Amino acid sequence: MRDIYSILKRPLVTEKATFQKETSNQVVFQVASDANKIEIKKAVEQIFGKKVLAVQTMNRKGKVKRQGRYIGKRADVKRAIVRLYPGETIDFFEGV
Repeated sequence: MRDIYSILKRPLVTEKATFQKETSNQVVFQVASDANKIEIKKAVEQIFGKKVLAVQTMNRKGKVKRQGRYIGKRADVKRAIVRLYPGETIDFFEGV
């Protein structure tokens, strides 16, 4: 079994993620690219101690970027939208 702290990389705090958190009780995380929904659910429940209702995942391909004559590529990212049970919340910035 994998380490739960290697599955969740970081929370994503964007305008859309904040709106989802306020309206539909959903939290967005950047996760390991080989993690599945069951591992993500178990990791969130063990780390934060909250009950997870559903997990949705999406893979975002990295963009090809160019700096002069050099061509590079941004990293591919996997995101997970975690829906919590009603009454459950995860606060990343308490007291800010």
